[in-house]
Amino acid sequence: MKHAETVTFGGSGLDRAAELRGDADAMAAAAAAPGATTMVLWRGKPLISRGPEGNTDLTRLPLDHPILAEVREAPIFLGREDSGPVFAHDISGWVPAALDPAALNSFFDPSEQHHPSLPDSDSFAELRMIMTRLTARDAELAATSRALLNWHRTHRFCSKCGQESVMSMSGWQRNCPSCGSQHFPRTDPVVIMLITRGNSVLMGRSHGWPAGMYSLLAGFVEPGETLEAAVRREVFEESGIRVGAVEYLASQPWAFPASLMFGCKGEGLSEEVTIDPKEIEDARWFSREEIMLSFSGQHPVLRPARKGAIAEFLLRNWLADRLE
Repeated sequence: MKHAETVTFGGSGLDRAAELRGDADAMAAAAAAPGATTMVLWRGKPLISRGPEGNTDLTRLPLDHPILAEVREAPIFLGREDSGPVFAHDISGWVPAALDPAALNSFFDPSEQHHPSLPDSDSFAELRMIMTRLTARDAELAATSRALLNWHRTHRFCSKCGQESVMSMSGWQRNCPSCGSQHFPRTDPVVIMLITRGNSVLMGRSHGWPAGMYSLLAGFVEPGETLEAAVRREVFEESGIRVGAVEYLASQPWAFPASLMFGCKGEGLSEEVTIDPKEIEDARWFSREEIMLSFSGQHPVLRPARKGAIAEFLLRNWLADRLE
């Protein structure tokens, strides 16, 4: 697919400088470099700056900024930009004043948190709420750091012996001092499918989604399974639709919490939908005209696809006949 890398979180071309990660002297030099900066996250939310013209940028701070006094763990080395090395720090231990836990646990968290050491234009914001307003580079940095920091939070203990492991390789590995095991960041492969039959596309919705929200069917790839087989299995399990030819289109890192979405297209061989109510709440065929109405906000039931997600990317390119 010619436009594959224009998907959100794709196409930045960040130099991750993996050859430096295990070199303590190189890391010390990178941290001391005049152009070294860091991005800061709080509970998975990146720190952003809003400009006077409404632009949204990932905030880059010097490594001696006062906010880093809140840090409890070593930083992660993300790579090199033209301006210098870039790191990520986590200050999740900080507790903002008037924190609303209900907002943090909502389907789309609209709340933003402001640290007193920062300008009023800077705040921590949910990545899904701002991802389409970031540059490709900012989006890649935010997604990478969010995924890595989440992995460190959820994989503190060795899966072989159960002892607590320690961060190594500048944040890209955890080592167990007890049994010597090495652990690496987890990425779960997920297929998401543009299944069409004639002029229609198959869409579904999960339990608990907002009214009118549908998306392309998706599911995790199982061990020993190809992407094509996963597409056919997941679509049949959720909708009862058999799928014929399957083709890969594009991929998207999805750090919610740690997936790589493989966008595929497939041909539906039947029309009658029979859902598994344990898997999804509903699935149905929508015509091309209905998808166009939803994109314009004029469909009576179907909400517009969420901008920034690969489902919206695939649907938009399907409408424009740009899947090749």
